[in-house]
Amino acid sequence: MKFGIDSISFDIPKIQLPIQDLAIARHIEPVKLEKGLGLLRMAFPDVHQDTITFAANALTKLITQEQLSLAEISRIYVGSESGIDASKPIGSYLINLMEDKFEGTLNHCDTVDFTFACIGGVDAFQNCYDFVRLNPTKKAIVICTDIAKYDLNSTGEYTQGAGAVAVLVSANPRLIAIDAEFAVSTKGVFDFFKPHRLVTKKDLGITNNESWQGVLETEIEVFKEQPVFDGQYSNDCYIERTTEAYFSFKELIGEKNTLYNNWKAINMHLPYSFQARRMFAEIFVADDPQLSKEINKEQADYAQNLKVFSKEDRYKNFVAEKFAPAEKASSLIGNMYTASMFMGMLSTFCYYAEKGEELTGETFGFMAYGSGAKSKVFQGTVQSEWKTIIEKQQLFERLQNTTAIPIDTYHQLHKKELSTSVVAPKNEWVLDSIESKEINKIGARYYKYI
Repeated sequence: MKFGIDSISFDIPKIQLPIQDLAIARHIEPVKLEKGLGLLRMAFPDVHQDTITFAANALTKLITQEQLSLAEISRIYVGSESGIDASKPIGSYLINLMEDKFEGTLNHCDTVDFTFACIGGVDAFQNCYDFVRLNPTKKAIVICTDIAKYDLNSTGEYTQGAGAVAVLVSANPRLIAIDAEFAVSTKGVFDFFKPHRLVTKKDLGITNNESWQGVLETEIEVFKEQPVFDGQYSNDCYIERTTEAYFSFKELIGEKNTLYNNWKAINMHLPYSFQARRMFAEIFVADDPQLSKEINKEQADYAQNLKVFSKEDRYKNFVAEKFAPAEKASSLIGNMYTASMFMGMLSTFCYYAEKGEELTGETFGFMAYGSGAKSKVFQGTVQSEWKTIIEKQQLFERLQNTTAIPIDTYHQLHKKELSTSVVAPKNEWVLDSIESKEINKIGARYYKYI
């Protein structure tokens, strides 16, 4: 019996900032971002949106699209690094919202959030995949939802993005059957993280440790959505973990020849559109016996030789075939954190559907990464009904119909200075209110479908 992804849905913001506008505002040559990193647009959440609304919209679409009854859903597992509460998981919000929207109950449904930077969604997926293998009559849904936000004027600002992807995991999947083998490489590092930062009351001009907003301690914890990160170090960690996981996977499945030649498409985590093509060159060389002799890692000029090779036609043609289909959506959305790799998969399917090319029986390779740091590698085989699922998505049409916002509006949204949505919500979940008065519910978030 086969197991894997039966169906998929997604949700993204309706507004976006053209990367050219951001580049000009930051005194960066637009070509460096557009041609160098593959960035064209940056999706950004509107006033009424957060990780819950993106997740709820993607889940609502999936349930509606596949005409699922709530009784069929045994698990709703969430991968995210943009949780809005340190205790109450995103999944518990979704259970309640789906019961409000659809007939039935989800009190039988297990839910939990997984957090490990951008790989948390794959962790949730692997867990649900194993659950369905043990319980083939059950269905599970994995939701990856995130808002990638960086400080204004930072080196990560132009890689921002947002949205959610929901995947239905089942036996006898119609989209792609996933092989049972998952390889992993993990190491504890500080390449990118979101710490609780401390501010003393004295820093705020408060003397004698007077109570402030109910805080009795001398220190006040401050949490920012924006991470602490080292871009170059994070790239190094990305290469190290994905390379180790790749060769571990090759050994796990007993592949003696070059592994990537078996894959029709390669789906990697894309913090920016061209990340995978820039990172994979080292693996490309290392898994080719002849190339690895020519470009030896022990050579003093290895880095330069690798850079030169990555610009040769052989590698550029490989990139165009294996990576470009996944990059298409990323260029128009930006970083989706946990949803990034699954959106790349969806983009790949939509790309080939648009071309009218048949994929049935083809193998896709998946190489996930999460800072902190961990990589997982696995593969799957495209199923015969893949087009019936992809025809429902209209991904590229949705991306073309987003609304461009001016740079000043982007700044206001980033600093949370707007109180009215840029684009009026319609047929979607919105953040309705946040409790600020009732003591026992301070901070509770309420949502509605409009």
